[in-house]
Amino acid sequence: MRWRRRLGWDPGRGTWRVAVLFMVGSLLFAIGSFPVYGMLVSASTVGLTFFVGSIAFTMAAAGQFAEAVADRRRVGPESGGGGSGGATGLAVWAGVVQLLGTLLFNLSTGDALRDNLDVAEVNRLVWAPDVYGSVAFLVASALAWTAVCGPRWCRRPDDPDWWMAALNALGSVFFMVSAVAALTLPTTGQALNLALVNSATVAGALCFLVGAWLLLPDDDRAART
Repeated sequence: MRWRRRLGWDPGRGTWRVAVLFMVGSLLFAIGSFPVYGMLVSASTVGLTFFVGSIAFTMAAAGQFAEAVADRRRVGPESGGGGSGGATGLAVWAGVVQLLGTLLFNLSTGDALRDNLDVAEVNRLVWAPDVYGSVAFLVASALAWTAVCGPRWCRRPDDPDWWMAALNALGSVFFMVSAVAALTLPTTGQALNLALVNSATVAGALCFLVGAWLLLPDDDRAART
């Protein structure tokens, strides 16, 4: 498997656009969660970083869903799959759920920009969509994993699709941990565990970043040199 990908300029390819947008979103989430960044810029700038990152995620998820639908139409129902079964059918469902999760992240990070929310409103408008979005990412990752491995566990270290599914699943777990730890306590007005929120978000974002890097199509010109 080729771990090295050459980031050429090829916006005409849908997969390239999806990969780059996922990389941008992941990088912004990682930067926004890095404590040093929070000390160098204002809280509103940190919030805007997350919001822009969530928009990049949504654009990437929409593109990936469109590609999955196109693949499904081109391949048709697979033998033994039927209905929504088969790898391409699972990819479509994973795309739907993932897109829903990114839209929930848009709501969460957008409302986080408001500075007049009380604790109850923060938990309802920011924390709840974050948790539901993280659940959606977990479900989408499980569907994508099943599309690669089937109903059983598999290990394919030479398969980039396996690595992407594994990294996205791990990233989704980290995002879920971060979301739960971000619950605002009424007694203190602070997150349940801010250190865990930041560290888990960085870890999850890095997993998605590497997974997106593997999604980049190989540069044919590089392969010929």
